[in-house]
Amino acid sequence: MRWTLKPKPLDEDIQRLSTALNVDSLIAQLLLQRGISSFEEAKKFFRPELADLHDPFLMQDMDKAVARIQKAMANGENILVYGDYDVDGTTAVALLFSYLLVNYPNVATYIPDRYNEGYGVSYQGIDFAEDNDFTLIIALDCGIKAIEKVAYAKEKGIDFIICDHHRPGETIPEAAAVLDPKRNDCNYPYKELCGCGVGFKLIQALAATEGFGIETLTPYLDLVATAIAADIVPITGENRVLAYYGLQVINAAPRIGIKAIINQLKKTTLTITDVVFVIAPRINAAGRMKHGQHAVNLLTANNYQQAEQFAKEIEEFNTNRKGLDREITVEALQQIEELKEEDKFTSVVYQEHWHKGVIGIVASRLTETFYRPTLVFTKSGNKLAASARSVKGFDVYNALEACADCIEQFGGHKYAAGLTLSEEQYPTFKQKFETVVSNTIDAKLLTPELQIDAAIDLYQITPKLMRILKQFAPFGPGNMTPVFMTEKVKDTGYAKGVGQDEAHLKFSVNQNGSTPIGGIGFNLGKKLPLLKNNNSVAIAYSIDENEWNGVVSLQLKLKDLK
Repeated sequence: MRWTLKPKPLDEDIQRLSTALNVDSLIAQLLLQRGISSFEEAKKFFRPELADLHDPFLMQDMDKAVARIQKAMANGENILVYGDYDVDGTTAVALLFSYLLVNYPNVATYIPDRYNEGYGVSYQGIDFAEDNDFTLIIALDCGIKAIEKVAYAKEKGIDFIICDHHRPGETIPEAAAVLDPKRNDCNYPYKELCGCGVGFKLIQALAATEGFGIETLTPYLDLVATAIAADIVPITGENRVLAYYGLQVINAAPRIGIKAIINQLKKTTLTITDVVFVIAPRINAAGRMKHGQHAVNLLTANNYQQAEQFAKEIEEFNTNRKGLDREITVEALQQIEELKEEDKFTSVVYQEHWHKGVIGIVASRLTETFYRPTLVFTKSGNKLAASARSVKGFDVYNALEACADCIEQFGGHKYAAGLTLSEEQYPTFKQKFETVVSNTIDAKLLTPELQIDAAIDLYQITPKLMRILKQFAPFGPGNMTPVFMTEKVKDTGYAKGVGQDEAHLKFSVNQNGSTPIGGIGFNLGKKLPLLKNNNSVAIAYSIDENEWNGVVSLQLKLKDLK
């Protein structure tokens, strides 16, 4: 790993903030590194308020969206809430559907089938709307590039409202309203909302029009926090407020469907990390293995017994998903070795029988293994479909744009995208993608970077420091868990490999005779020899709490050692 020590702010700035907030200089340094430089900003960071959320009408077309929904309700039109099959899409559909249903009965949901329809708005979905007399489709977490499909719907007398957060193409669909903070002509102050976040802004605008304040929408924030966590959007600004309150709802009064998932776990208080690794994969498993509608059914359930049944089914989908993803990862790794492609700048693999629902997860695993932009292809109908994942600092969306002449369709973000192409184009595309990446990537990005917030001594690690660090949560992109570095530490004689094949490293260290502190390094068992023979090492870690027999103690969560 490449250790990068973040630049330290100016001493006078640290001193000024430290005095203003009456905190240790280390805390002031961490806040400045997060762009927080005044008492007012620190107050918003540590004590987020729902009042800090922006006026939803600052978003381009919000007035048109509200007016069109009000018109539909006044005329008794049937409204179809349409969304993508991943966590962001299904939570967004559950959110808007359950909100509208409180006052209006003529609402239904539609999630496209991952295998028969693919990503985004589909002709099948529009035909379903026509056959069932829907005259308004509200598309969530998709639609920003659905120009032909929106036009097709218009011919059938069906209007679209699009709520998306993906990058638009050169042309915006001719819909009744297009809500997307990434539109060039949208002056909305916060650009990093997820799809469910854009859906939340829509219900915020509807509630405001009806004279209701933001507090009435708190029960919907468990869905928004789940989407923020799963979609790996920055937990800064408005997302921080939504995630902060959403986590409170998840832990205190979650909707029945989320409660049914949580009750299967042995956890009392969930963090954003738990949402990412525990709740999100289960919701996602429905769309990956069966159909995204199962997730919507769970998230909109009103009866606990029914929700329990849905949660049980989804648990089964998730177990099957895990088995498939392990199997395909092994095959993909073999393919890379057989093709002797270890020295390339990209990993591009294809097998027609691979399950389309898990290729995104496999792409993430391959990226972790080889640390380079990765594409995993499978056959989907008479086309090839792929999931793309990237490494930190490299925009895979731009790289795909440079290969557009070999691609039929693509969309996504800087670090994750999806695409389809014809089978004949695969060899040409594979070669071109390698060329584009090799010509544009900075070679150092191919080594994982470990960003370190501050170099500290072990004596600085105290319960008081931990109490304040916990208030930096929720953590995520833009506000990662602080990582520290300490040099010249030595093992106190307890270091050993633990777990299956001794894959993990358990240790206790001190520095210049300081009080020893224990720690764990997951998947760092191979580094055990570095701690032997009284060696002096540098360690990079975050600070964590370990609970054993009811006693809570501080421990180091090791990231790397040298």
